[in-house]
Amino acid sequence: MIQRIQSVYLLIAAGLSAGIIFLCHLWINIKGDYVYAQDETFYFACFIGSSVLSLISILNFKKRQLQFVLGRLNIILNFILLGLFVFRSLNISGETDVSEKGIGMLIPVLSIVLLALANKAIKKDEDLVKSVDRLR
Repeated sequence: MIQRIQSVYLLIAAGLSAGIIFLCHLWINIKGDYVYAQDETFYFACFIGSSVLSLISILNFKKRQLQFVLGRLNIILNFILLGLFVFRSLNISGETDVSEKGIGMLIPVLSIVLLALANKAIKKDEDLVKSVDRLR
């Protein structure tokens, strides 16, 4: 059911989490090197986990409750990832110069927005199905 709007939102969120992380850097260290998500194992695993959760949620289009729960878990994972980015950017020990933050740190924010929109559309579909069941 790729024609549903929540599937489109979930597909874009999966694309952000799995594809854009290879193109956008997360930050620039003191030496001037770009740090990408694949350079940090835990960040890379969180991004790939978020992408996999989005894809599993797309494939469970018949089970709207499970799709909704997976969306919430994905939002929580992206909040954890965002919290780690904030912690990392504010508490870099031993750094005299402030390293530059990259555009890759905004990926969890965009994913959270898209996942919230998808969950809203899933909830709307669930309410529609419940209202039709009441009429029968």
